Amino acid sequence: MKAIEWVGILGAGAMGAYFASRFFDSPGFSTALIARGERGDRLRDEGLVINGRRYDIPVVDPADTAEPMDLIIAALKHHHMAEAFQGIEGLVGDATIFVSVMNGLESEEYIGSLFGMDKVLYAVSVGIDALRDGNRVSYTRPGKHYFGEAENHTFSHRVRRVQEAFDRAGIVYETPADMMRILWWKFMINVGMNQASAVMRAPYGVFQTSADAQGLMERLMREVIALAEAAGVNLTGQDIEDWYAVLHTLSPQGKTSLLQDVEAGRKTEVEIFGGKVVELGETYGVPTPVNQTVLQIIKVLEREAAP
Repeated sequence: MKAIEWVGILGAGAMGAYFASRFFDSPGFSTALIARGERGDRLRDEGLVINGRRYDIPVVDPADTAEPMDLIIAALKHHHMAEAFQGIEGLVGDATIFVSVMNGLESEEYIGSLFGMDKVLYAVSVGIDALRDGNRVSYTRPGKHYFGEAENHTFSHRVRRVQEAFDRAGIVYETPADMMRILWWKFMINVGMNQASAVMRAPYGVFQTSADAQGLMERLMREVIALAEAAGVNLTGQDIEDWYAVLHTLSPQGKTSLLQDVEAGRKTEVEIFGGKVVELGETYGVPTPVNQTVLQIIKVLEREAAP
């Protein structure tokens, strides 16, 4: 089994910065940020500052490179996906593996439509409390990162390659037997936690102590559970309880990515949270009134906060 050595990171936000720093700090890897144009120039000039330490990680413009990477980690906002993947064919070879830690239910299929699903593993990250401010990223907990094929009763060759790479990089991971259930579990968390935090302008600490904040979060999540049942995915109320165990490990001052986007006046990913819930509700005939309401509120917040 050829070890993973050449690693590229698409997206230099909170999640991308975490993965880039882990591979950059670990022997045996050549690590690069994949970026072009003004964004690439800014990353070269300013670097990334992660937990107070500056990282000058090499930046690769895909137009200038035709050396296939072993592993490409996609850590993008959903609305940046199409542009970011344009023109990266030179970085993709027969043995390249994509791991997408992007939010939502759709990124893996999108990447697979471009390069083939035989190059894509499903993944989610849970419990990392990273905050981003410009090129500065801080976190107190690195979380756990789940990845694998849709089913993992035995580990495929590419799963074992990524497991070995994560071991060497000191990244805490798990490969569950039913990866699609975990994908929906993270979707449920994002729909409830991200959206409720954004409309309340509330960090994790509020949800650790406030029954009212927890109540809105849970009502949003229960609509996802109803959709999961309709879609044949095994989510239950126990999955909400399991989320609380993670929530109480997070920094009380930490903020969800959607809240950070609202506060910074950036475009949010609400379309792949509440927007997707409403879309699926129409498809399966499942009522989603709480998500419909919160979706409309966040769209107003997003519009009013835009520069």
